[in-house]
Amino acid sequence: MDLLFILIGAGLAIFVIFVSFKSIGAGIAAKSEINRQKDKLKSGDKEEGIEDITNENIEKTNEQVKIVNQIDDLILIVDKFKNIKFFNNSAKKKFGENNLNKHVATLLRVPDLLQNIDLVLLKKETITMDLELSTPSFQFFKVHLFSGPTSYVDDPDSVVLFLKDLTDIIKAQRFKSDFVANVSHELKTPLVSIKGFLETISGHAKDDLEAQKKFIPIMLEQADRMESLIKDLLSLSRIELEEHVQPQDKVNLKEILSNVEDIHQKNLKSFEFKNNIKDDFFIKGDHEKLIEVFSNIIDNSIKYSEKNKKIEVNCKQGNGKVIGDSYTVSIKDNGIGIPTEQLPRITERFFRVDAAKSKKVGGTGLGMAIVKHIVNQHRGELEIKSEAQNGTEIKVHFSKF
Repeated sequence: MDLLFILIGAGLAIFVIFVSFKSIGAGIAAKSEINRQKDKLKSGDKEEGIEDITNENIEKTNEQVKIVNQIDDLILIVDKFKNIKFFNNSAKKKFGENNLNKHVATLLRVPDLLQNIDLVLLKKETITMDLELSTPSFQFFKVHLFSGPTSYVDDPDSVVLFLKDLTDIIKAQRFKSDFVANVSHELKTPLVSIKGFLETISGHAKDDLEAQKKFIPIMLEQADRMESLIKDLLSLSRIELEEHVQPQDKVNLKEILSNVEDIHQKNLKSFEFKNNIKDDFFIKGDHEKLIEVFSNIIDNSIKYSEKNKKIEVNCKQGNGKVIGDSYTVSIKDNGIGIPTEQLPRITERFFRVDAAKSKKVGGTGLGMAIVKHIVNQHRGELEIKSEAQNGTEIKVHFSKF
C-alpha cells in the first residue's frame, strides 16, 4: 500500500513537472518577446506597458524554476549524446555539483537506462523502469523517461529523467524478511537450551538445589547471548536502512577514539594498550556510529588476544584508498589472527573464524558486518590485514572534512 501511494505521488509530481516546464517555457518565450520589444524601444519604436510585462514574466519564470528545484525527487535532462544539460537541486545533492556536460553513465552506469534513453529518443514515448544501484551503497529508484524539448534544453533530441527514490521502502521490505530469517536461525540454539534447563528444573530436578545452581547461570548466559544477538541485529538493520545517506557532521577522530578507550577502559587494563592519536583529525561523519565502528574493532582485539598483548591505535594522512585528501585510522593487535583464506568473508553476517571461541567470549558474528556498513555509509574504505597467530591490523580510511 505504501508503494502504491508513492507511485501515485510520483505521477502527480511528474504532472507538476510537465506543467512547470510548460510554464517556464512560456515565461522564457515571453522574455524573448520582451527583449525584442526592448530592442524596438531602443530604436525609438516605443510601446506602452512593456515595463509591467517585463516584471510580471520574470517573476513568474523565477517562481517556476523554484518549484522544480524544490522537488525532492531527482530530475536530470540529457541531450542526444547522453550528456547532462540540467539537473535540479535534489540531483545535485545526490550526485554532486560538478556534473554538467558529463555523460550520464558517470553517475548512473546502468546499461538498461542507456538503452531506454535511446528508445525515448527514437520513439518519443515515455518509458518507466526500475533502477537499482549497488555502489557506493544499495539504492533503488523508479525512473520515468520522457522526451524533450524543455525550457532548459530546447533540443528536440533530449530526454528528461525523473527519479523517484524508493530505497527506504525496498530496504525495509527486504530487511524485514532478512531479520525474521536471521532471528529464527540464530536464536534457536539459546532458546532450546534455556527451555531444556527450565524443563529439567521444573521436573525431576525441582528439589535438586545443586542442579539448579549449575543450570541457572547457564540459562542467564544464554539469555545474555540472545539479548546481544537482538541488539546487534536491530543495530545492523537500522544501519543498512540508512546506509545510502552519507553523514554530514564534522567529527574529530581523536575525540572518538578517546571515547572508545573510556568505554573499554576496564578490559584494556589487562593489555598493553597505546592510543597514539594526539592531534585533531576532522572528517565528515556521525559521532555515535563511528564510536560503534571503533568500539567493535577494539572489542575484537580484546576478545581474540591473550592478556598483556599489545593493542595499538594510530592515525595519519591517507594513502589514496578514498578520493581526495583522507585520514587512515589503524588498530593493530597481536592476537590469534585470521587465516588468509578467510579474510574475504570476515565482514559477512554471522561468519566466525572460530565459532567455539566466538561463543565462549560472547561474540554474535555481527560486529564486523556492522563496521563494514557504517564505513560504507561514510563513503570510507575498510582494509583488513591478518595472518593466523600473527595478529590483525584493521585500517579505516575516511575523507577529510
